[in-house]
Amino acid sequence: MKRIAIFDLIFYAAIPYFIWNFAKEPLGDYYSMLLSTIPGIFYTGYRFYKEKQFNITGLFIISSLCCSTSVNLLSRNAETMLWNQVYLGYFFVAVFLISMIVKKPLALYFAADFAVLQGHERASSIALFSSKGLFNWFQLLTALFVFRGLCQNLLKSWLIASYGVDGYGKIIIYLNITEWIFSIIITLAFIIVSFKIRKFSMKNGFTSSLSDLNT
Repeated sequence: MKRIAIFDLIFYAAIPYFIWNFAKEPLGDYYSMLLSTIPGIFYTGYRFYKEKQFNITGLFIISSLCCSTSVNLLSRNAETMLWNQVYLGYFFVAVFLISMIVKKPLALYFAADFAVLQGHERASSIALFSSKGLFNWFQLLTALFVFRGLCQNLLKSWLIASYGVDGYGKIIIYLNITEWIFSIIITLAFIIVSFKIRKFSMKNGFTSSLSDLNT
């Protein structure tokens, strides 16, 4: 976990910040900003391949990666690119929100994908997590993703309006700090839900170890 955290900081914050600061003068704002996103793209792709995150989680990661890359490439200038990233962020907030409205919370399917990596059957995991005593917890977890997206995009909008393109380095730092704060909160939330799953499984006589969600 510590190793992943270090690599996340390197590829999502340190290298992009370094590229932005040293490339913006010879390349200009837009191309240096575009170049600064490449390390994160390759790193995300490598993590996806290494951890074999397929199904809903993998599809979500790849879709996010393709959408963000397309938006960056289609943007005409650096400021447009930043604002388009905000709009894309709100789109993903809407995706999480819609999944809650249609009673298919994405957090439940993320958890089921994680259970598969532990050797459990997807259908059994989804059936367990959809039980009356557990389903609302996954709705709350998905709501936490919605809240994170709203906060991140509102913060990014304020930073763009306040600092403009020249403050891109600050935007990288501030967004990574808040991203880590939310990552810790979401991880703790999943751990709490895992205890709820374990308690529910024991109470209702489930023999499966699907409740070991935080292992």
